[in-house]
Amino acid sequence: MIRKNLAFLSLPLAAIFANAAEVNIYTARHYPGDDELYEKFEEKTGIEVNVVDGKGDALLERIKAEGDNSPADVFITVDAGRLWAAEQAGIFAPAESEILIESVPAEFRDPDNLWFGITKRARLIFYSKERVDPADLSTYQALTDPEWEDSILIRSSSNVYNQSLLGMIIAEEGEEGAEEWAAGIVENFARKPQSNDTGQLRAVAAGLGDIAIANHYYYVRLMGSDKPEDQEVIEKVGVFFPNQGEGEGGAHVNISGAGMVKGAPHPEEAVQFLEFMVSPEAQEILANGNSEFPVNPDAEVPEVLESFVFVENDTPSSVIGDNNPEAIRIFDRVGWR
Repeated sequence: MIRKNLAFLSLPLAAIFANAAEVNIYTARHYPGDDELYEKFEEKTGIEVNVVDGKGDALLERIKAEGDNSPADVFITVDAGRLWAAEQAGIFAPAESEILIESVPAEFRDPDNLWFGITKRARLIFYSKERVDPADLSTYQALTDPEWEDSILIRSSSNVYNQSLLGMIIAEEGEEGAEEWAAGIVENFARKPQSNDTGQLRAVAAGLGDIAIANHYYYVRLMGSDKPEDQEVIEKVGVFFPNQGEGEGGAHVNISGAGMVKGAPHPEEAVQFLEFMVSPEAQEILANGNSEFPVNPDAEVPEVLESFVFVENDTPSSVIGDNNPEAIRIFDRVGWR
C-alpha cells in the first residue's frame, strides 16, 4: 500500500524504518501513472513504497536540511538542470548496478552513476498553421533570423527547460555562439516572456506570435483533451522537429531522472526501485503517464507518440547540466528575463 506525504518521515522516526522492507521516495513528478508504478513495484518485490511529493527545488532543499538524518532513499526530479543542482548539493550516492547501466544509454545517465534518466522529453518548435509555412522552418538557430522578428513566444529564462536548451547550444556552439543565439531570440520576441509551455501554444493560436518553443507533451495533452478550446489550439498550431538536416545535430532532448540519496536508510531497496523504473514494464507506465519517451530502448513508445519520429541531439544530459550556470549568465547578459 502506497503511503504519501506521511508524518512518519520525521527525523526521529527515520531510524525506526531503517530495517523495514520499504523505500522512501521524494519525487517531483506528479503525473498520471506514477501511483501505478509504485503499486507494481510493491506487487513484484513486497517492498512498501512511501512517497513525499513536491516541487523539485523544495524537495532538494528539504533533503539538504535533513542532512544525515534524511529518511529519503530515492530522489526523483525533472530536467538535467535540476539533476545537476542535486549532484552539486552532494545529495546523491552512486548506485552500482549493471541493470541500470545496461538499460539507460550513457548520454542519459551520470558518468559516476549518481543519477539515471527515467524518461525523455523533446523541446520542439510549434508554429501557426495560418501564418507560417513549415518549409520555412529548419533549426533553433534559424529562429534568430530577421524574418522571425516579433514572432517568438517562449518562457522566461528562469525556466529550467530553457536553461537546458541553452546548455545544449553551449555544448554545440560554444559560449560565444550560444550568446549570439540567445540575443537573437530576444530580438525576435513577440512579447515579454511569460506563462508556461501551454501558454505559449495558446498564444500562437490566439495570434500573439507565430512560433513557440515548448516541450512536446504539453502539445500532446491538448491533442488528447475533449475541451473545444484545446482542440482549437491543435487545429491552429503545428509541430516541427528542428535540426533534422545533415550536420544540424538533432532536436534537443531532456530527461526526468532519479538517484539514490547519500545515506539512504534502505540502499538495497533504493537500487531495486531504480532498476525497476528502467525496466520495459515500468518505462511504459512512466512514458504513458505523461506522454514522454522511454529512456530504455527496449520499451515501447506510447501510441500517441508514434508519429513523433525525429533525430535526437546526443549531447549528454550531464554536459547540459554542467552548462547550467553559464546558461543563466548568458540569459542575464542578453536581457532574457
